Amino acid sequence: MFLETMEKGNRKVQYLVTLCASVAAVTMGLSSAWPTPVIPKLKNNETNIEITKDEVAWMLSMSAPGFMAGSFASGFMLDQLGRRSTLLWSALPYGLGMTMAAISVSPWMLYLTQFLWSAGTAILSVVMTIYFAEISDKDIRASLQLLTKFAFNLGCLLTMCVGPLLSFSTLNYILLVMPFSYFVACFWIPESPYFYLKEGKVKEAKKVLATLRGYNKNEKRLEEDFLQMQEDVKKETRRSSSPKELFTRKQYRKAIIIAAGLKMTQIMTGAVTIQQYLGLIMEDSGIDWTLPKICITFGAIRFVVSLLPSVLADKLGRRPLLIYSYFGVTVCLAVVGIYFFLMEVIGLSKEVLSPYGFITLTGIICSNVISTIGFQSIVHVVAGEIFPLNVKATAMTALSIFGGVLSFLVARGYQILKDCLGLCGVFWIFAGVALFGAIFSIAIIPETKGKSLREIQEQLQGDFYYEDEVATENMVIPNGTCESGNDDVELRELKKHEVA
Repeated sequence: MFLETMEKGNRKVQYLVTLCASVAAVTMGLSSAWPTPVIPKLKNNETNIEITKDEVAWMLSMSAPGFMAGSFASGFMLDQLGRRSTLLWSALPYGLGMTMAAISVSPWMLYLTQFLWSAGTAILSVVMTIYFAEISDKDIRASLQLLTKFAFNLGCLLTMCVGPLLSFSTLNYILLVMPFSYFVACFWIPESPYFYLKEGKVKEAKKVLATLRGYNKNEKRLEEDFLQMQEDVKKETRRSSSPKELFTRKQYRKAIIIAAGLKMTQIMTGAVTIQQYLGLIMEDSGIDWTLPKICITFGAIRFVVSLLPSVLADKLGRRPLLIYSYFGVTVCLAVVGIYFFLMEVIGLSKEVLSPYGFITLTGIICSNVISTIGFQSIVHVVAGEIFPLNVKATAMTALSIFGGVLSFLVARGYQILKDCLGLCGVFWIFAGVALFGAIFSIAIIPETKGKSLREIQEQLQGDFYYEDEVATENMVIPNGTCESGNDDVELRELKKHEVA
């Protein structure tokens, strides 16, 4: 087996696991950017599918119910099958969706394609957020998660570079190979040690932890970390993992507010919708660029900057990146809104404004670059860190469903808002949401950089954490392994005061 034969050095396995999972993230990026080159092809009758503007909007809107369906499925699969198996099963909806895209001859087949892809995306997003939070060392946790975000942007770049140059059917047939590729790549990754402990598989958990952390020659360090992990799992799984537990217990409220607020502002700044309609937005702006040039420029710049979050998140911290990226996006989108205000409200013609059409593309690219470096990448990291093990799968599922509802509202509402308010109104609404995100981050978001999952729970739950800790002393964890409850009381009180 892979785990037994591979050379095990400190953190090597963590990076190799990230590389395997990145193939899945590339697949997610390919499908996410697919509408950008495809929508102009549909509009210009470059396919064998007759589709109206309203049907295109419905096609994009089908992503939301698909995302919600995938979120429901991931919640069950994570707790019943484990993190690794859930990741592998996510290849199925991608494979079915890409098959449907390749043989599509009518709009309803494109609806189903978007539904299936979004279901796969929801499963992947939830499982990778939880999986990397559980397998990685605290000082590289954000970096590993953000490397998969880099892979996602690579997939987006490939679609934007190649998609405009290929026919509709050729592009779809090429995508068919990706689900099989990432299934094979991820077949060899280990299960999370947290999940093994949750299931009472103590020996398997200890073996995987030694492999992931490179502790094979340091038994003392392995034993210390493993005992701490056992204690954390015992504490966090003592309580129910039901939705009722999550939404009625006071100690989870701050985490829920943080996760929901970040998810709302992430989606309702409109980054995905702007990317999907990019070709049509540029046509409306009057810029004298071809679609391939626009797509390649947009995708290439975002890809280049997508490496920065993996470096900055563990250097500068999550909170500063959130605050400054929201402010930056506010400015960029507001400037784009002003350009369309001059065109749509003041009445300046395209001929007059076309020499300045680069402002719209520059503003959109800058907003995307800033959000990629900041909140678009950091939101997933924070969500994976702030919930305890017992409700983590439930919380991620609920958060994904919430995100699916918001995505539907944005995707379906874009064309309606454009018809009523014009593009200036659309971009100013997106800018207003980004401004709210900045204020929310200043007021609510704590810093989690360099903290273990236990330390984050101490910070978020406050006194509730220590009340539960007392209640769990001398409890027996699964498989009959008993943890001593003789903790140093003075040290615990000192930690409690530090958190307060």
